[in-house]
Amino acid sequence: MKRTIPLFLALVITVCSNAQPLKDTAALVQQKENIITASTIVKVENLGININSDLPELRPTISADGNLLFFICENHPANTKFRSIPNSQDIWYAIRDSNGTWQEARHLKDPINTTFYNAVYWISPDNNRILIRGAFVDGGFRGKGVSMSYRTVSGKWSPPNMLAIKNYQKYDRGNQSGASMAADGQTLLFYMTPEENGFNNDLYVCFLQANGSWSEPKSLGKKINLPEHDEMTPYLAPDGETLYFSSNRPGGLGDNDIWMTKRLDKSWQKWSDPVNLGSPINTPDWDAFFTMDAGGEYAYLTTKQNTYGESDIVRVKLLEKEKPAPVVLVSGNVYNQKTKEPLSASLVYETLPDGEQAGNGISAPNDGSFKIVLPYNKNYSIRATADHFFAVSENLNLDSLVKAGYKEIHKDLYLVPIEIGQVVRLNNVFFDFDKYNLRPESFVELDRVVKLLKENPAIEIEMSAHTDSRGSDDYNFTLSDNRARSVREYILSKGIAAARITSKGYGETMPVVPNDTDENRQLNRRVEFKILKN
Repeated sequence: MKRTIPLFLALVITVCSNAQPLKDTAALVQQKENIITASTIVKVENLGININSDLPELRPTISADGNLLFFICENHPANTKFRSIPNSQDIWYAIRDSNGTWQEARHLKDPINTTFYNAVYWISPDNNRILIRGAFVDGGFRGKGVSMSYRTVSGKWSPPNMLAIKNYQKYDRGNQSGASMAADGQTLLFYMTPEENGFNNDLYVCFLQANGSWSEPKSLGKKINLPEHDEMTPYLAPDGETLYFSSNRPGGLGDNDIWMTKRLDKSWQKWSDPVNLGSPINTPDWDAFFTMDAGGEYAYLTTKQNTYGESDIVRVKLLEKEKPAPVVLVSGNVYNQKTKEPLSASLVYETLPDGEQAGNGISAPNDGSFKIVLPYNKNYSIRATADHFFAVSENLNLDSLVKAGYKEIHKDLYLVPIEIGQVVRLNNVFFDFDKYNLRPESFVELDRVVKLLKENPAIEIEMSAHTDSRGSDDYNFTLSDNRARSVREYILSKGIAAARITSKGYGETMPVVPNDTDENRQLNRRVEFKILKN
């Protein structure tokens, strides 16, 4: 029951200004037992009293690793405009510990919670960016839109700044709107209506442009956006293809329900027939705000069934037919290869051999940590970028692992300072077995070397190739020398002066690790360049 007795209000504000409202313990225990009994039957798990209260909790946003949760709490005494705004909505967050227990929810402070209605629409897989409701400029509210905030060295959030979306005001003219973002950080989904003061929303998509702006909203097509019906709260799963959204279209269980569809091509117009997820995800009430972590096993959403208050945050274990395709969660840290100190950097991952950018990320400013989500069936080049450094890219070929299910991989990234004597390993240069002709997947990596040389006309480098210890000394030297020469010839073909790059094969004479395992031998088979002059 909501606390409305004035005698207790001051106590609530004093004791709970940073925590959820207190409740009658006996009543909560009984209610929790009822919820547990219900979840045994219908697979619904209430996140408990550290998250939910006798107030409305709604719009959950879960991190890719499943350990950080943002949500809205309505009418809490700690909310920024508790007294002056009806149904005030502020952002709260909770952290899950190593035992899987959610800690007590906390109120998110300035500059994110403002005197307006607040919400987190998306948290990046690296936990270093959040997309929030409203258009802001250096933290100052400007109106409708969405804004991005970044985690700072202190762990707090920077003042939000609006995303520049072409012709945005043309589409967001109704009484409701909202957004989410794909795990790739470069695909933005909206629900909004271009009808002034309208209520029936459609779903749109925007794409990140090379200059940092966003393309004009594009409708998801007639199969998704039905006339005279309300499509809203889109969520694109980490696989980049499975879309969940809320709609009051025919075939539901009552009011708005959660529906699932699959994107069939890159046009964003062709989709599989939307499928109603049914009970217990959907109820006779209004159902929306569907989200999930990268594992794809559980959905998090808002419900009004068996709750502590008006609405609660719950998670539901999905059936196989309701799950998206599995993905890989890659975590690691970015380091300065010379000093081994952590670095804050931008991350880019591309598909090979086409070199198409598949997503972006950033590493944390305090420890260089990052997380990215990669769908299967692709070959990826991953690297960090920062001024005055050259990236040691990593290769992750996920073509052959699609049946492995959800996986977590740790892979650190290194940045080499552009200085005389520094050596850069080129992990995305490929040759067929026992040959020295470059494979097409190599061109993306080598074009980065070309770019470095063109942007720094004083740099001269030595390109080297190395083998493991198998084979004769003469054979290994000849193979490595031919491979280094092939790389040099490719770079020269791009307009680099011959005097700026030499090549040499070292065979097996310079191992970086002992040649005693397949993994170590793979590390010793490599192409590198050394900066000779800058």
